[in-house]
Formats: sequence, structure tokens, C-alpha cells
Amino acid sequence: MESPDVATSTEFARALERAAAWSARYLEEVSGMPVLSRVRPGEIAAMLPAQMPEEGEPLEALLDDLDRIVMPGITHWNHPRFFAYFAITGSEPGILGELISAALNVNGMVWRTSPAATEIEEVALRWLRDALGIPSEFFGVVYDTASVSGLHALAAARESLDLDIRNAGQSGRPLPALRVYCTEHTHSHIEKDAILMGIGRENVVKVPTDAAFRMDAGALARLIDQDRAAGRLPMCVAATVGATSTTAVDPVSEIARVCKERGIWLHVDAAYAGPAAIVPELRWLLDGVEHADSLVVNPHKWMFVPVDLSVLYTPHEQLLRRAFSLSAVYLETPSTDGRNYMDYGVQLGRRFRGLKLWFVLRAYGRRRIAELLRGHVAMAQQLAHWIEAEPDFEILAPHPLSVVCLRHAPAHLRGDAAALDAHNAALAERVNASGFAFISTTRLRDALTLRIAIGNARTTERDVRETWELLRGLARDPEAEPSARR
Repeated sequence: MESPDVATSTEFARALERAAAWSARYLEEVSGMPVLSRVRPGEIAAMLPAQMPEEGEPLEALLDDLDRIVMPGITHWNHPRFFAYFAITGSEPGILGELISAALNVNGMVWRTSPAATEIEEVALRWLRDALGIPSEFFGVVYDTASVSGLHALAAARESLDLDIRNAGQSGRPLPALRVYCTEHTHSHIEKDAILMGIGRENVVKVPTDAAFRMDAGALARLIDQDRAAGRLPMCVAATVGATSTTAVDPVSEIARVCKERGIWLHVDAAYAGPAAIVPELRWLLDGVEHADSLVVNPHKWMFVPVDLSVLYTPHEQLLRRAFSLSAVYLETPSTDGRNYMDYGVQLGRRFRGLKLWFVLRAYGRRRIAELLRGHVAMAQQLAHWIEAEPDFEILAPHPLSVVCLRHAPAHLRGDAAALDAHNAALAERVNASGFAFISTTRLRDALTLRIAIGNARTTERDVRETWELLRGLARDPEAEPSARR
């Protein structure tokens, strides 16, 4: 019988050393690489055999193909000039945490299947909770993304209605339409979660926003009252702290008052902006969350933890557990054991995600994290200052954090919305084609908008300034050839 190992310990150690050297070199050299992958659809797949190999290959051969096959198809989210979507960071301690977690290969479904996986997650989430100023009665649990955290929050909100949906389901019996309230700027995962839960998109109510793209609490109250009068059942309000397009911060305290008066679950999505509350002068971002029923924060967005790691906090631990706990004879454990995280979600298998969060919190510390986030906000404000000084550029949304929304609006295109949209879409594509930086677009009040999001730990003011100079130069001279600057 052949050995179950595909490599000797010496071969594995040699491969690990090579992979470690490759990773360290990558982090050092990534700023000189084109940010956006330039391959065409199917190019990477065409480089691979149609069938898996009959005989195994040595680990060295796998590593040989990193640069040849994998790297051409990588858009470098770890690049300091990745300014699209929300910039993120695969930090050194986070990478170490991922490596050790993969080596341990534990399934932390119940406490006894790896007590360290459960208890390190518990402690790391308490550290994070306290650093952000979240009340101590909030219990935390790690999921993969805000979409999944939001799904669990909505499920807990539904469970709070005591409709016995857990046992009897929603179909085949006369239940009122369940309603979820958000704005057009709320992340789309709330709608997806409503689809998945059988609530339906038609029952996701879009609340009007004010001039700063924030939810109008008065309009929310009226919509809830109208639904109740029509026989519908309001289930949850989803407020946002740091909306995806604009980083708008909904007035959580006002929304919480509306929810409390009407007995409705308040969910707060602070996936992007929540970590910034670790900065003392930005603690206001989480004002009002002490009244929330659930809160999402994503350390993998703006706290240097590698994707994926999202945290759901709730003061209703037992309600969340009630929504998902399901006993099976082969999973029964002694009552003297610690917490079984499988009881708090749809996942039975749980990998050791908490390790990389623990590593990041320890390696950076509260002061260093706050310093970096403060710097990102300062860079965004400097960028806004440069934009405001240019007569043909417009800022299209408030920019309290690290994202700036803008467009180029030359005089000869003003008044022609379609032409302005096409001009700015082309401008974004030309910036991205340069390979120097990657920016994304959104729509604000039906205007195509350029969006620059700062959030990588290695981004410097020089990166922001040179990207702005590239953008401004291409806007002034549409015929110029985009080129990397360094």
C-alpha cells in the first residue's frame, strides 16, 4: 500500500519555505504589478489540462505554476492602489493565521472538537467588541461574509415574532406578509437574504433618503404604520453605517426610536465602517447601536484580516440560538462542555477563522489599527480637497470616511446626462487599463459616479496623489495613452 502522504516532511518543509519566500516577495513587489488582471475570459482555463492528472505531481511543480498560470489572472486586492469596491488587506499576521489554521484543519462545530477554536474566537470577539465600544451584553459569532451575517440576523428577527416558522414553516398557512425596511443604498445582500428566506423582494421596502443619502426616519415610521394598517407584519429595519456606494451613515439613534416604539427588530450593517469606531474621534459612527438587536462588522474589510471574516453581534444570544439550534444524536455533547458554535447558524462545519483575527489584533494592537484607519480617512479628505480645487470635477456625496465619490463634468457635457455618464465610464476604464490603479463606479441619483475607496494598510498619500494625477490627466486629454506612472 502506498503512503498516504504525497510528500516527505523534508519535501513539505522545502515547499513551505519556498511558498513563504514567494509570499513575502509578493507583498514586497505587488505595488509594481498591474492592479487589474489583463487576461480575457477563458485564458486561464485554456492553460490547464482538460482532465486531472492520473499520477500525482510533486509540490515543487505546483509552486512552479504560480507565476506562469495563477498570477496573470489575479486582480491584486492586496495592491496599495486598489481603490475599487472596498480596499482590503491580507496582512502578515492574518496570512500566518490562515496558514496555521489550514495546517490544523480543525472543525470547530462543537466545543470539544477543538476547544481552542471556540475559546479564541470568543476572546477575540470580546476584545473587538470592547475596542469598538459595543455594549458588553452583545454576543459575537464569526461567519464568512456580511451577506451570511445579515441572513442570520434576519432569521433571528423572524424568530422574535413567535410565528413558529422554525417548525411549521411559512408556506401552506395564512401568515401576513413579512416586511423588511432599508434604503436604495443598503447593500444588496439584504434583498438576497429576503429572497433566500422566502420573504420575497416585493416585501423589501425602500425607505426614502435625505440629501446625504441617509435613511429618513420619519418616512420609515410612516411606511411601517401604513403596512400595519394594511395587514402586513413589519419584521426588521436594516440601517447602514457606511453605505457601500457613499459610506453614508444612517441616523441609527432616530431609527432605533422608531423601531422601539413599534416593536421591530433593528439590524445595523456596519460591515465597512464599523471597524473605524476603534478610532476615538470616529466612535460616533456606532452611536445608537446600543439599541440595536443585531450588528455586523467585517474585520476583513477595514481591519487588515484576510478574506473572509464577518462578525455578527447581538444582545439576543438565546434568540439567535433558538433560530438555528438542532440536536442530532451523533452531535450530542455533555452539558459541562463549553459553547457549541454550530448552534448559532446554518453551518455545521466551522473552520478556525478566529485564529487570524486573534493574530491581527495581537500583532497590530488597538493603537496601530486606529493610526492606520485615521490615516486612510485623512488621505480621503486630502483627495477631496484636490478634487474641489479642479473646476471640471464634482464631488457627488459627503465623504466622512475613506471613500470619495466624484465625476468629471466638463462644461461642454453639462446638461447631457447620457454623455456625462459615457464620458465618466470611459474615464474609469482608461484609468484601470493603465494598470497603475483600479477604481470602480456606482450610481448616485442616476448619475454614473467614480468611486475611490482607500483602505489597504500599505497605501500611502503618494499612491493617492499619483492616482489622482493620472485620473485628472486622462480627463483633460481623452486621447492620451494611459500608462503606469512609476
